[in-house]
Amino acid sequence: MEIQDRLLTWYRENRRDLPWRKDKDPYKIWVSEIMLQQTRVETVIPYFNRFVEQFPTLQHLAEAEEDEVYKAWEGLGYYSRIRNLHSAVKEVQSSYGGYVPYEPKKMARLKGVGPYTLGAVLSIAYDQKLPAVDGNVMRVLSRLFVLTDDIAKPKTRKKIEQLALQLIPEEAPGDFNQALMELGATICVPSSPRCLLCPLQQACQGLATGQHDELPIKTKNKAPLKQKMVFLLIRDQNKLWVEKRPDTGLLAGFWSLPTIERDKGESAIDAAIRWGELHGILLRNGRQVGELEHIFTHRHWNIEVLEMDYLGIENMYNENISLWTYEKFSNSTLANVYRKALKFI
Repeated sequence: MEIQDRLLTWYRENRRDLPWRKDKDPYKIWVSEIMLQQTRVETVIPYFNRFVEQFPTLQHLAEAEEDEVYKAWEGLGYYSRIRNLHSAVKEVQSSYGGYVPYEPKKMARLKGVGPYTLGAVLSIAYDQKLPAVDGNVMRVLSRLFVLTDDIAKPKTRKKIEQLALQLIPEEAPGDFNQALMELGATICVPSSPRCLLCPLQQACQGLATGQHDELPIKTKNKAPLKQKMVFLLIRDQNKLWVEKRPDTGLLAGFWSLPTIERDKGESAIDAAIRWGELHGILLRNGRQVGELEHIFTHRHWNIEVLEMDYLGIENMYNENISLWTYEKFSNSTLANVYRKALKFI
């Protein structure tokens, strides 16, 4: 078909030289696809190179300690991605002899592997005819065929996956999927698409009807929930009290400065004392030493950093609360928001 031929020819002549495209190692492709979720290519490249240098095979990653893996990921954010990937490669190592499964049903059962990751890894690494529909692909196909369905809805993604599957050629399905993604990333961009350079301009119904600038249709995401947060600096001689965040939820499982969300009408100092009472740590006389703002996907934190006077402990035993030196804390794997707070310590 003309669309497939034109797109594949364009891709092979114009594709970017990216490190995960140098071979068809399914492990490296998998790592790259997880890194690229919600992160720009330019940001991912140095992280990918360092990561595969440190963990060159799936076995290396599966056998690595959690803290070591998280430290290698530090700065990329969205840490649930690496938790799921680490868990999944351990399962591949134990259940499939260290080989990324070829069978879609087996791959789909792995933690963190959704329809896009499944299609991308298996089509690129194993030449399987499976769709890999990300935001770039939804935008390209919405414009190409004037699809007016809201791409924020799951049923629209499924519809576009079926359309993409019909377009994928028997030969080089991985190249075709990458070509669609590459077109969306470099030519068919969200605003001011470069239509004159597009290999599919003659086939594009959106361009022909003048609707290309209006597509795709997407309902706006809700604004992140604003929260008033307090970070605590509690010093015991030359050490800091730190806490481990819960195993589920935002920044799950990471060590951090003690963190409290203020109740409505509650002062930052009252919130700090409340935290201390909850954990059996006696505090008083808070002083603000800094302010921070940090926006997550669904949360917008306005943060006061307080230094509190530490009076001692009272009936405290909690394995998720600990005394660390500054060096240990600063050298641990920290989410970006806590890395920002280091300047106040």
